[in-house]
Amino acid sequence: DAIPSADQIRITTSLKSQRGSVWTKNKSIFEYWEVEVTFRVTGRGRIGADGLAIWFTEEQGLEGPVFGAADKWNGVGIFFDSFDNDGKKNNPGVIVVGNNGKLLYDHQNDGSTQALASCQRDFRNKPYPVRVKITYYQKALTVLINNGFTPDKEDYEFCAKVEDMVLPSQGYFGISAATGGLADDHDVLSFLTFQLTEPGKEVPTPDAEIPQKDKEKYQEEFEHFQQELDKKKEEFQKEHPDVQGQPGKLFQTTCAFFLSADDLFETVSDRELRQIFEGQNRIHLEIKQLNRQLDMILDEQRRYVSAVTDEIAKRGAGFPGQQGQVSQQEIETVVKTQEEVIKQVNEIRNSMADTLRLISGSQHPGSAAGVYETTQHFNDIKEHLHVVKRDIEHLVQRNMPSSEKSKCPDLPPFPSCLSTMHFFIFVAVQTVLFIGYIMYRNQQEAAAKKFF
Repeated sequence: DAIPSADQIRITTSLKSQRGSVWTKNKSIFEYWEVEVTFRVTGRGRIGADGLAIWFTEEQGLEGPVFGAADKWNGVGIFFDSFDNDGKKNNPGVIVVGNNGKLLYDHQNDGSTQALASCQRDFRNKPYPVRVKITYYQKALTVLINNGFTPDKEDYEFCAKVEDMVLPSQGYFGISAATGGLADDHDVLSFLTFQLTEPGKEVPTPDAEIPQKDKEKYQEEFEHFQQELDKKKEEFQKEHPDVQGQPGKLFQTTCAFFLSADDLFETVSDRELRQIFEGQNRIHLEIKQLNRQLDMILDEQRRYVSAVTDEIAKRGAGFPGQQGQVSQQEIETVVKTQEEVIKQVNEIRNSMADTLRLISGSQHPGSAAGVYETTQHFNDIKEHLHVVKRDIEHLVQRNMPSSEKSKCPDLPPFPSCLSTMHFFIFVAVQTVLFIGYIMYRNQQEAAAKKFF
């Protein structure tokens, strides 16, 4: 299923049950070597599958169940496993597995029972291509990786190392990939192979590495391929004279258009789910904010009650006799009223907390019952607020005619004093603003519920 192009090879596309691979045609005769591979693994899902593998094997690989290549290989495979088969939450990861031609790969455990070395790295959906450097020198295999967060090509970090590893003296390099129930695009941008020599040893010339017979064979294949390509270009130009000799550009433009349109596509169900989650998240945040505001109001009420209690003690000490008794009764009434207000605010706060828990528990699509209960809680909150408003207005009207309460006594410890009337007006204004805010939010929610 591999698809070659001018600048990369797509080993597998993001379709289910795909397998693809690319292998060298001739064996590598390097005793020690190093490969640098640049690839991308991209997918729309939060989880991808199955993964990608880099191979060095004695025989050229065939199609099979191990990341698109055959099992029972003789050599080494470096696996970039995307899917967590064993459920240990250790994927995506990089696993080094050696084989002598008799071992069957343990898919169920993600090769953990056979791994010679491994590291956990996330290589999916990175802003830059992921780069891997694999070095085999003096029977030591080292894997370095660039996670794709930076364009710096030399920004490698250590991943794994295997000591005393014996590999075939000659073998084929390859890269393969596979998808399962989930799917990713596995694209290889480059695969560079280098020969490593010990200090003092002479490096063989490139002409000596490839036999003359193989050179002639490859040259003949290239010329044959070039002739077929020129023939197809002429046929295409005859069938499409309006293109004017640019079939490649037309094909690339058409493919790019379909890829971009596919990336922007969104089904109706996906759009509805996204709108539901966005709406519930907005409700969740607004209720959190209201809960914080209620906590602030409650703290202010407690501070006012504490200040009034201190004033009671001082006024009782400063006005003996009948006048002190009357003032004591009046201020006790104010304290009781404040306690009622605090009680009502506590009830509102508890109702808001219940609604917040309800919204947090109904963060899944299609929850019609959760939406109905959320509406009921909002109605209860409005009723509580109306009760608080009515009680406060009644207390303000009852205390307004009292001329003795229009002024606060001049007490030396306090530079200024808050009268009872001013306090109730302040609470009433706060309550009216709060009710207005709730009504405004209800209108916005009614408009946002159209997608339900």
